Amino acid sequence: MNDVPVPPHPTDGVLWRRATAGDRESFGVLFDRHAEAVRSYCARRTGSLDAADDLVSIVFLEAWRRREEVELVDDLALPWLYGVARRTVQRRWRTAVRHRQALSRLPASMVEPDPADGVAARLDDERHLERVRVAMTELNAIDRDVILLCVWQGLDYASASVALGVPIGTVRSRLSRARGRLRDAVEPDPPGPPGPPADPAPLPLTVQEHR
Repeated sequence: MNDVPVPPHPTDGVLWRRATAGDRESFGVLFDRHAEAVRSYCARRTGSLDAADDLVSIVFLEAWRRREEVELVDDLALPWLYGVARRTVQRRWRTAVRHRQALSRLPASMVEPDPADGVAARLDDERHLERVRVAMTELNAIDRDVILLCVWQGLDYASASVALGVPIGTVRSRLSRARGRLRDAVEPDPPGPPGPPADPAPLPLTVQEHR
């Protein structure tokens, strides 16, 4: 009995074309395929897993609304989804700033603490990662996103270019500058007993070339 060949999984491009035509099931497959990567990006961008869970839903709702505007890279939708996530996080940050400004104008007795303010950054438990996190906050927004997308999310230059909406050359230069600033800012742990100091673990700040 001959084996029947199993058809390959449809690519993002095939699924997105179906979704553009109104196929919600195909969009659900795209969600299952990329939601975890988008959640990881949002968590690193906000420092909160709870916020990331909320943002994932918002990102994919916005992606569905704008599904005819998708820009695929090598038939992958994830770089474009990162761009949607980046803009969603920025809007959330601006809303939070306006909220805090409004609260600051209220009498102290009327302001109740926001439970979200007490959420610890559960991703950066170790001291080295905490220093990285602090150093990241000192980068400007575009440099921070280049590091997040190219280093932690593993995008190549071309994919990061789509996610950020900037030329590839800008991604290269921004990554080089941000990498240098992080290495300058992240100090090794204090030395222990006298002896030759150990070299600090290097940051994994490499990025693959787009082929």
